[in-house]
Amino acid sequence: MKRENLKKQIQNKTAKLAVIGLGYVGLPLAVNFAKAGFSVWGLDKDEDRVIQLQQRRSYILDMPAKEVAEVIDQARFSPGMDFAVLAQVDVIIVCVPTPLKRKYTPDISYIVDAVKTIRRYIRPGTLVVLESTTYPGTTDELFRPELERGGRKAGTDFYLAFSPERIDPGNKNYDVTRIPKLVGGVTAECGELTKLLYEKIIVAVHLVSSAKAAEMTKLLENSFRIINIGWINEVARMCHKMGVDVWEVIAAAKTKPFGFMPFYPGLGVGGHCIPDDPLYLYWKAKKYGFHSKYIKLSADTNADMPAYAVERITEILKPDTFLQEASLLVLGVAYKKDVKDLRRSPSLVLIELLQKAGARVDYSDPLIPYLKINGIDLLRVEVTPANLRKYDCVVIATDHSQVDYAAVRKHSRLVFDVKNVYGDKMYKNVVRL
Repeated sequence: MKRENLKKQIQNKTAKLAVIGLGYVGLPLAVNFAKAGFSVWGLDKDEDRVIQLQQRRSYILDMPAKEVAEVIDQARFSPGMDFAVLAQVDVIIVCVPTPLKRKYTPDISYIVDAVKTIRRYIRPGTLVVLESTTYPGTTDELFRPELERGGRKAGTDFYLAFSPERIDPGNKNYDVTRIPKLVGGVTAECGELTKLLYEKIIVAVHLVSSAKAAEMTKLLENSFRIINIGWINEVARMCHKMGVDVWEVIAAAKTKPFGFMPFYPGLGVGGHCIPDDPLYLYWKAKKYGFHSKYIKLSADTNADMPAYAVERITEILKPDTFLQEASLLVLGVAYKKDVKDLRRSPSLVLIELLQKAGARVDYSDPLIPYLKINGIDLLRVEVTPANLRKYDCVVIATDHSQVDYAAVRKHSRLVFDVKNVYGDKMYKNVVRL
């Protein structure tokens, strides 16, 4: 009866939802469920976030303030910090962070805190969905035992599933509703209920056999990327040693209509997913006595790219200028193009390394109004002819559609083009990664 009741509530959109964690994953999810007609509570321990939402403001580029205001004014979305509302809801979706504690060790404290809070309030018949990317087995080995304490049984007294987030910040073609959703329940019934829920807002939902399979699929997706990015970064360094243009090589390889997918070198990887998530799989595999050489090697290769960039900058400045005497402008400090997101950005590592080497470093990024590294406020400058001429070298670390790169080339003494923004065109004052 509990399952049938919840099924009807989801079908007619009378089910009450709570989303724990209102970041890049949780907020778009909560707002879109509210737009679809559900009553949604958004819960977060960050008071500043909650206040901004209550004031109808958004702190996420992909979520317009207008949409937040609309669902709040319609009484469909209620952001707050009172987790006692979990006792009133039919569905709880967990979107908390899963960072690393140390270089290769997951920090699951946010997940543990969330499930303990849920256990205090959960009522019979509630569906709980974990979206936070984590190691295979988390839903069954951590969430399920905690929620079953006191005699409750998954699939009977409550329903539990894993559905990994696939958010791509800044991607205008694929918002949360247009990215196919993956779902795996701890029982078949749990999976079916979760699939039914997400079908109310998402274009396509794919059901797999278990929560563990869904967890593994997410990490396969992210590990595929970190490994291929690590490989192409290694190829870039190899090509430089050999005097071969890596960008020409990639463009040539792309002409093959099968069996090749282009990846591009850069300063490494940023954001939350790619730097951290594959290392959850690396850590978990070690528990089974399996050492994933590819994940670790790729992570280490990518992490070393800012230091390699410093080597290249030192090389191209000579013999005219020593790095410790140089003034540099870093263009782009967000981790990817056209996003206001500094999470794990390799540009920040590059700046820190350049500062440690004694260089004077300023930055320019149209989406980042201020920046502090190691307690030091960096000078933000506009990309103007006069400003560009002040620097010994301009480093294009992240490309932005708002920047006039023709002007950068024209007015800079020297440009180190990490992102290959000039394509196949070669200029005397431009050096590519």
